[in-house]
Amino acid sequence: MQHLDVDIAITPDEWVKLYQGVARDVHATARDGRSVRFPARILSRFYLRDGIRGSFRIHFDSTGKFTRIERLD
Repeated sequence: MQHLDVDIAITPDEWVKLYQGVARDVHATARDGRSVRFPARILSRFYLRDGIRGSFRIHFDSTGKFTRIERLD
């Protein structure tokens, strides 16, 4: 299984746009420099009152399909 580590900072206002479907994908740069785009919905369980902030590991299979995400400490 492959993975990417990303640092994410999404404000509550930005999250509302993602949640309402105005924007569907999050664009980020992985720590190794690769550009990555993924559905915002995979972050929903990490939303707090001040938005989403932190480092995450996104796992995907050999075809590039998302399998899971985890918060890194």
